[in-house]
Amino acid sequence: QVQLVESGGGLVQAGGSLRLSCAASGRIFSINGMGWYRQAPGKQRELVAVITRGGSANYASSVKGRFSISRDNAENTVYLQMNSLKPEDTAVYYCNAEIMSSDYYGMDYWGKGTLVTVSS
Repeated sequence: QVQLVESGGGLVQAGGSLRLSCAASGRIFSINGMGWYRQAPGKQRELVAVITRGGSANYASSVKGRFSISRDNAENTVYLQMNSLKPEDTAVYYCNAEIMSSDYYGMDYWGKGTLVTVSS
């Protein structure tokens, strides 16, 4: 059984910072891509940032220059540093990872989400 558990969400004023963490646990052979998505009330889930096992990252244009994704492969953890937060960043943030249970078999997993609220 594989689990992704997010932490670090909360309430912050506009212009502030938060750091999200997501730790994977369970039967893990290796982890390929990891990423963060978000879903605001009444909107579809959208990609925020993704990172490969080798550390190459891509960002949504709305967060580029303000957010930074990183990962610790030894700890099976991905982070999202969010700076200069805006009210429009308010959303539930979800962690995603492609987790291999063997050389040949992998699945996509999602965390349960952590709420980030940015007040104006």
